[in-house]
Amino acid sequence: MGLKRGFTYQSTSSRSKPGFFKSLPAMRTRKIFGISLSLILINFAAIMERADENLLPSVYKEVSEAFNAGPSDLGYLTFIRNFVQGMASPLAGVLVINYDRPTVLAMGTFCWALSTAAVGASRLFAQVAFWRAVNGFGLAIVIPALQSFIADSYKDGVRGAGFGMVSLVGSLGGIGGGVLATLMAGEQYWNVPGWRCAFILMASLSSLIGFLVLLFVVDPRKTVNFTHGTDHSSDREDLIIKGPTSAASVWLESWTAMKAVVKVQTFQIIVLQGIVGSLPWTAMVFFTMWFELIGFDHNSTAALLSLFAVGCAMGSLLGGLIADRMSRIYPHSGRIMCAQFSAFMGIPFSWFLLKVIPQSVSSYYTFAVTLLLMGLTISWNATAANGPMFAEVVPVKHRTMIYAFDRAFEGSFSSFAAPLVGILSEKMFGYDAKSVDPIKGSTREAFALSQGLLTMMAVPFGLCCLFYTPLYLFFRKDRENARMASVKEEEMR
Repeated sequence: MGLKRGFTYQSTSSRSKPGFFKSLPAMRTRKIFGISLSLILINFAAIMERADENLLPSVYKEVSEAFNAGPSDLGYLTFIRNFVQGMASPLAGVLVINYDRPTVLAMGTFCWALSTAAVGASRLFAQVAFWRAVNGFGLAIVIPALQSFIADSYKDGVRGAGFGMVSLVGSLGGIGGGVLATLMAGEQYWNVPGWRCAFILMASLSSLIGFLVLLFVVDPRKTVNFTHGTDHSSDREDLIIKGPTSAASVWLESWTAMKAVVKVQTFQIIVLQGIVGSLPWTAMVFFTMWFELIGFDHNSTAALLSLFAVGCAMGSLLGGLIADRMSRIYPHSGRIMCAQFSAFMGIPFSWFLLKVIPQSVSSYYTFAVTLLLMGLTISWNATAANGPMFAEVVPVKHRTMIYAFDRAFEGSFSSFAAPLVGILSEKMFGYDAKSVDPIKGSTREAFALSQGLLTMMAVPFGLCCLFYTPLYLFFRKDRENARMASVKEEEMR
């Protein structure tokens, strides 16, 4: 719902009165059934991004067997990708200053598609690690540009729903990618292991979406400018994407944006909670392996993880909608309360899932209900608070940079979660990869892995809830400062 809300598209050559610039090229986004084609393709890009993220974790067991790798080795693959993604994320902010976002999104998509195909063709574990790093570089370019695209496409009052919608469809892509890889993993196609075929298929689809984005997506800054929910057509000259300029001017503008972003206290607080709050989500890449160790087959594991993904997808949209409503009742604290509720719910659900439910195939339905409800309640933070609040505490021109720096800090630190789960499982709780039966799994190793998962989920969820608290003091002030800065910039032009 709400895909069209907040949009006012006009052909720049269709009017002559003030507010419509005849000197600008006509930029009208196409529509399909009344919905912007640009938004449709951006949502498809989000689908493929999430599908790509879920691909490798869904075949951890097969990759472990193919390369004789244990949980810590598999954790390092996730670490490498996430660390490179975090460190390279500021590059997205630099690129968006000089190029329009559809070009940047297409560049990143082609990069991750190439690396995904290369992982499927790798013969050595070191090759897989290298291409996972390249994959992280591609995602580093795509994700901040995609987030700022959504932020510019919706007004303040419905921005939570906008982020929720893209998260919903992205989660559907994650479901599709995970299910596809899990089901294909146990088969062979033309004497090629199914998990390798899944990677090559996903790379082909990603390349197609990247090509369509490059051809048909129109940057919102070429059609309309939203400054905190209000159309300011007079701002548009400043926001039209420019052609390549000198390297010195690009880096100077980038440095100015970086300094402006990191000084915002709301940004600092959200990044702090995100560093610990993203640890559980990174650790969850081991869920597929954990269920298969318990003894579930590929189909049952895919079904369980699909339920969790459906819960997260619905929860992200639900959280965005509830936070939009709460922000109207409590403008300065509604989104923060929603985020704290969601983070807190991660504690009891992690404990119940990993500690209370008997780890056997007979607990299938208990696992299913728990995962669905868990997904519904713990997935609100990004859509209810983080994404919408970032858009309100910096000027419009700095939005990509703030999302890029958020990814840089969160991605870099959260990347340690996956190898830590593996290390804890092996060194502290006694996981032994050699004891795992390829068909039946291993109850003992499943329990060891669950202990490592619980450590990296319950505690970070609690800290995440706590770290949101200072926003009650600083969010209002930062939002007013951003509005004042936008007014001053408008007066100076």
